[in-house]
Amino acid sequence: MNILVLCTGNSARSILLECLLRRKSEGRISAFSAGSQPSGKVHPQSLKLLASLGYDTAGLSSKSWDVFAVPDAPTMHAVITVCGSAASETCPIWPGAPVTAHWGVEDPAAAKPEAWQIAFQAAYDVLERRADALCALPFEDMSRDDLKPALDRIGQLS
Repeated sequence: MNILVLCTGNSARSILLECLLRRKSEGRISAFSAGSQPSGKVHPQSLKLLASLGYDTAGLSSKSWDVFAVPDAPTMHAVITVCGSAASETCPIWPGAPVTAHWGVEDPAAAKPEAWQIAFQAAYDVLERRADALCALPFEDMSRDDLKPALDRIGQLS
């Protein structure tokens, strides 16, 4: 299953979930991330946290969702937005037919630099619980009508 994780800046939450889904799905999910207004660089604290947890961070980049809207881009089966609400963020809306879900997480990059370590770990922990719940599903055998409510329920996990 191809999953696109969207956020506004594509520097923190979407990058974290992309990495989590790749690792935890053991090849069952091809995860990608992008932003509607990409920052152009992955947040240094995202890279620091992921490296400390043994992730390969080579090749991670902050990119526009436009790269996934071209004819030869992978077909997305699901699009998950991870924007929070406290910062009055506007989540991007993905056109087309994939199953969509919102897994909002507050932006750890909005924390003061001295609180980044705690804020990024907290965001990672929430996203990890959600990634675990998704990977526990038999999503390969689920219809769109079954997958959508399952993804919505997972998005409520804290």
